Amino acid sequence: MRTSGNFSQLSANAFRVTLGKQRTIAAIMVLDRISLTRFRNHRGTRLEDTAKFNLLVGENGAGKTNVLEALSLLAPGRGIRRAALADMAGQHGDGSFAISAALDQTVQLGTGIRAERPGRRIVQANGAEIAAVQLGEWLSIGWLTPAMDRLFADGAGARRRFLDRLVVALEPRHARQATRLDTALRERNRLLADAAEPDPRWLDAIEAQLAEAGSAVAQARARVVDRLGATLVTLPDAPFARPELCYQPGGPLQPEDLARALAEGRRRDRAAQRSLTGPHRDDLVVTMAGKDQRAADCSTGEQKAMLIAITLAHAGLLGGERPSLLLLDEVAAHLDPQRREALFDRLRRGSAQVWLTGTELAPFSDIAGEAAVWQVAGGSAVRTP
Repeated sequence: MRTSGNFSQLSANAFRVTLGKQRTIAAIMVLDRISLTRFRNHRGTRLEDTAKFNLLVGENGAGKTNVLEALSLLAPGRGIRRAALADMAGQHGDGSFAISAALDQTVQLGTGIRAERPGRRIVQANGAEIAAVQLGEWLSIGWLTPAMDRLFADGAGARRRFLDRLVVALEPRHARQATRLDTALRERNRLLADAAEPDPRWLDAIEAQLAEAGSAVAQARARVVDRLGATLVTLPDAPFARPELCYQPGGPLQPEDLARALAEGRRRDRAAQRSLTGPHRDDLVVTMAGKDQRAADCSTGEQKAMLIAITLAHAGLLGGERPSLLLLDEVAAHLDPQRREALFDRLRRGSAQVWLTGTELAPFSDIAGEAAVWQVAGGSAVRTP
């Protein structure tokens, strides 16, 4: 993969040797020298001299969210839009795209696709190809977008994805376990749906893998919900509505108990042609403190405020050994001045580098003097003085 970031060509062995040392240094780094090549409507955009706060200002459709999406691809997963890789390539290119960024000139991260293999994502760190799940070892990324406003009204699957993203940012190994769980679950469901009776020994083996990975996933989710809850309970009910979180498991959390439940449920699951027990049935239940009302039944404004509260609480947990980014798409425009001031104050005191988008600069007046600002138009970004 060619990128305008010009990765230094370290060998894979050299990369592995330096990984531990660089990760320690990376805790104080910010993302800089960001380049987008043939990504969405950005043919060749470069963002340099970043700051704690970074503002992308422009009209709707200018390409602001595309920049956030590019940054989100420097984390494990499918990014803020969960789009297909081929859909991210620029319309007037060759079907490829590249994204690269530097962590304080020490670690160069990059990702993209080649024209000849548009379905395969390539990820590199310091020129060495790595698995996408390893990105979490370098950088923790959280985000809040308008599409997430329906999180509490959507199905449990959307909340599981939301929770898993929060977990990966804090515990990068969770991405591998989630992948193992999905693989084992698909194989078990395939066997259950076959016309022929599956071999019990084969089911035993698949269920053992599913139970091991599923237990790790479920326990990590429970840990993060507990940590978030402990942070949220210390926060005031205003100016953001304070949510109370409850992890609702879809099955036993211990591997041996989950394996037993899967074995006992084979007849029922075969009739349903899918697995009805396990962490793929988990849910995150959110209640508004003070009203004892489920988030799905609260007003749109209250739901938005609770989402912001969860996002800020999670960002407060990211000040560990890895640098962190927080991507906030069109957040400030929907807040009153008091909540905007409170938001910026919380972000200022946090450890994350923050990227925000908006159609005008006015809502960001409280931080404009300390922020790096780009005017975005037609897929290009120009740094303002």
